Amino acid sequence: MQFSYGSSVVRVNMPDRPSLLAEITRRLRGGQGFALATINLDHLVKLRADDTFRKAYAGQDLVVADGNPIVWLSRLARRPVGLVTGSDLVIPLAQLAAAEGVGLALVGTTDAALAAAADEIQRRAPGCRIVARIAPPMGFDPDGDAARDLLLQVRDSGAGLCFLALGAPKQERLAARGREVAPGVGFASIGAGLDFLAGNQTRAPRWVRRIAMEWAWRMLSAPKRLVPRYARCAAILPSEAVAALRQRP
Repeated sequence: MQFSYGSSVVRVNMPDRPSLLAEITRRLRGGQGFALATINLDHLVKLRADDTFRKAYAGQDLVVADGNPIVWLSRLARRPVGLVTGSDLVIPLAQLAAAEGVGLALVGTTDAALAAAADEIQRRAPGCRIVARIAPPMGFDPDGDAARDLLLQVRDSGAGLCFLALGAPKQERLAARGREVAPGVGFASIGAGLDFLAGNQTRAPRWVRRIAMEWAWRMLSAPKRLVPRYARCAAILPSEAVAALRQRP
């Protein structure tokens, strides 16, 4: 499944969680870094308008479908992929890091949230070594000098895996830059994943997620911020559906 914007093409190249975990295991064992992006409909909106974001996505090694609309579009294109949400990857990836003896770095949100998330990760992924916790200040620029210093700090901490919880497009831009500054580190962009673990944000109940209505739950929880976002997402669905139909073999 792919999405094209001018000369830029974004491919969902990891079709499901088992494939993703197998590839990340291979890379961790080989000391080979990566950038993992979890594409959703909001990202498609941003990709249409933001050339910097498109360049950041070009620097992602692994892309999964984080959102049922992406899954539905893939089925429409007859190139189906499974749902792999960033928030649901945090613990499995931490457990994988523990099993492989790889240090883990946490970047994003606040110092307090990172501390709480670290406690929860270590409870649910025994043996996981958290070697760095970094909460960038407000206004953090992923393309600035401070970002380079942050990436060097992650590299020098001995981390082999780094969770980026900065939100799009900052986390993807930082991950793409990390591939140059710290090529031996795997950077996984996980959005609100650490805030969910810390209890700073409440995720939709499992039954809401099972019926593909997490978006509605989130919208009702923060309508002023999310209603406009979801309206922009809904507006691009018709053209994305047409593009998906054109991909049919």
